[in-house]
Amino acid sequence: MKKALKLFILLVLVMIPVLSACGSEQTGDSGNDSGDKYKIGILAPAVTHGWVAAVAYHAEARAKELSDEIEYQIQTSSNAEEMTSQLDDLMTWGADAIVAFPQWEGMEVPIQRALDEGIEVVNFDIVIDADGVYRVAGDNYDMGVQGANYIVDKIGTEGNVVILEVPSAGSVSELRKNGFVETIEEIAPDMNLLTYATQFTREDGLKDFADILTSNPKIDAVYSMDDETSIGVLQAISEAGRTDIKVVTGGGGMQEYFNMMPENEDIWIQSALYSPAMVKDAVDVALKVLNGEDVEMETIIPTTIVDRDNYQDFLDEGSPY
Repeated sequence: MKKALKLFILLVLVMIPVLSACGSEQTGDSGNDSGDKYKIGILAPAVTHGWVAAVAYHAEARAKELSDEIEYQIQTSSNAEEMTSQLDDLMTWGADAIVAFPQWEGMEVPIQRALDEGIEVVNFDIVIDADGVYRVAGDNYDMGVQGANYIVDKIGTEGNVVILEVPSAGSVSELRKNGFVETIEEIAPDMNLLTYATQFTREDGLKDFADILTSNPKIDAVYSMDDETSIGVLQAISEAGRTDIKVVTGGGGMQEYFNMMPENEDIWIQSALYSPAMVKDAVDVALKVLNGEDVEMETIIPTTIVDRDNYQDFLDEGSPY
């Protein structure tokens, strides 16, 4: 009986480390599954169509692609007060980083508060006056540079070029125009530039360019800064039956505009990408910062030119823009 008891005690002593090891391994796996993922919140405007709407679309697409590494929440808002409330919700959720696309004034203070709480903030496109915020944006000036190079490549160094500026767009229009004009002055000083004001809508592009066509019997190219405006320009050209215009540029990266490129064989239709898909880079920057990688405070995405030769590489049936 004593021998049997001793044998039982010995077996128990042998099994305890084995059972303990099994239990630790299971707990460790469970901890890794939840603990390795960073929490990234995304704040975007609540718009259901157009360029701004596509920002939320592409941000969520990238977050899903990174689902093995991050948890995410995406919030959309209609004004600064609503976005501020959602930022507070993300802080309560425990966000490690926030990617924000604030379209309104008044976001500086709440974003600074998040930064002061130790949350990394990456702003997309818009400049926010807050200490420690990262920023990802396109290059508006370079869009003008590339537009000038494109037009000269297609029509040569002489001709009549209409510039469609949008004064209401502030620095966006100013930078795109300056990049264009300064480059033309350098590479094609004999080019005749005609500047008119319009808006970033197809309706204004159609209305304003119809008047411009009436006033100018010979136009070789149009430097338009926006794809929506350019769609209106192309409609005005078609309705007027004009065949003198050989180039119409654009800006943004609109799917409808891409699909027009191969249909117009007599006009080179171009878009200088200021793509909403750049927000994917903002999500990537947030993850890199959380991983301790060395990241520049400002990331400027170089301009990509799209025309009939490469438009198929940029088609996305699911994009709202």
